Amino acid sequence: MDRAFLNVILLGFGFMFVFTAFQTMGNIEQTVLDSIHKDDPSFTGNGYTSLSVIYAVFALCNWSAPSIISVIGERAAICVGAVTYGFFIATFLFPSTWLLYASSAVIGFGAAVIWTGQGSYLTLNSTKETISRNSGVFWAMLQCSMFFGNIFVTFVFQGKDHIDEDTRRLVFSVLLGVAAVGVVFVLLLRPSVRTTDTEKRETGPLLALKRAFQLSLTKNMALLSVTFFYSGLELSFFSGVYSTCLGATKQLGDNAKQLVGLSGIFIGFGEVLGGALFGLLGRRTTRLGRDPVVIIGFLVHIISFFAIFLNIPNNANLGETSDDAYLVPNQYLAIICSFLLGFGDSCFNTQIFSILGGLYPEDSAAVFAFFKFMQSVSAAVSFFYSTLLGLYVQLGILAVFGTLGTISFCLVEWAERHKKTDAVASTNSESSDPDSASPRTPALSQE
Repeated sequence: MDRAFLNVILLGFGFMFVFTAFQTMGNIEQTVLDSIHKDDPSFTGNGYTSLSVIYAVFALCNWSAPSIISVIGERAAICVGAVTYGFFIATFLFPSTWLLYASSAVIGFGAAVIWTGQGSYLTLNSTKETISRNSGVFWAMLQCSMFFGNIFVTFVFQGKDHIDEDTRRLVFSVLLGVAAVGVVFVLLLRPSVRTTDTEKRETGPLLALKRAFQLSLTKNMALLSVTFFYSGLELSFFSGVYSTCLGATKQLGDNAKQLVGLSGIFIGFGEVLGGALFGLLGRRTTRLGRDPVVIIGFLVHIISFFAIFLNIPNNANLGETSDDAYLVPNQYLAIICSFLLGFGDSCFNTQIFSILGGLYPEDSAAVFAFFKFMQSVSAAVSFFYSTLLGLYVQLGILAVFGTLGTISFCLVEWAERHKKTDAVASTNSESSDPDSASPRTPALSQE
């Protein structure tokens, strides 16, 4: 195993453990906070609001992330970000409304530096030939995080209609320990192969910020921003809204709360399958184009949105409900939809990582900062309107932006493919032209 790929593996393990803790926490947050409020009416924290604060701060701090990375380097940024995730989980051991929102703001900053650092570090340890493979491998390892924490939560929440204090403390303590293991792994990251942290810092913080703004105004990034925006909408939906809907739908039976964790597990199955599949086929994806993968992801998502529309009541995201859906709510269909949401998400994200790393290898921090800015803005907006709009309106919004995001991604991919084809044709034409002289011909004749 070469050093570059070893760095990718270490990065994958670090993120797998950190996000085992965080994604499990995000999946159960609203359900757990409802139980805390029942035990202590003075606690008024809201899970959707907390997640909205996280992504709003995340969006604002993304513009400063390239400057921070130019000063401290990718590895240090990843470590700082990982520590903030552990801090956020630790605050749940001491339930407090103000502390919930304060720690949400802290982790928003941490998310900006860890994800921008991750995108840059992954690119610097990849080539144009390996970026698709490395993106797929990293994504598959990251999404293994959906398994372990949610399997644990599924067993702990089994048969519980109310999540009592002892159960909550057990879950938070275990998740905090898992996050600490992730921090250890990111501390083991070695300097990137293509560019060292010292060389990267020579660009300076102001130049890094300026470059991020310049890139955001280009045609390609304007088109891709629609795809980025959709990725944030569907991220917030499957990571916070959909699992809450399952836990609140009484028609799903006495173990509806247990389905919250089970949904996360099957989202993880879909994510890992997609990441592994596109990691193994990375070279072929690069050669044939990324657009077929994104189109597959779009179709999978549309099918899942329609099935959720039929299976889950419209008001399930707003609180516990006994209302009927268009079908009698079915546990098996609900879990199949979880798998489809995860698989579709992996289609979009692996190809976003791949296209950014392939098109902008020298501006990795700037382009990934812009990607995460757009994604976190849309996630913040989505979590905000999740407290106001019914499930069916949210599914309609996802379908519209999914269509637009897929079209915009394909336009960029097709334009780049056409540009490469023209370049190859031009090169072949020059090499086959008998009248074209080599650069050395005049010198030889003079001799």
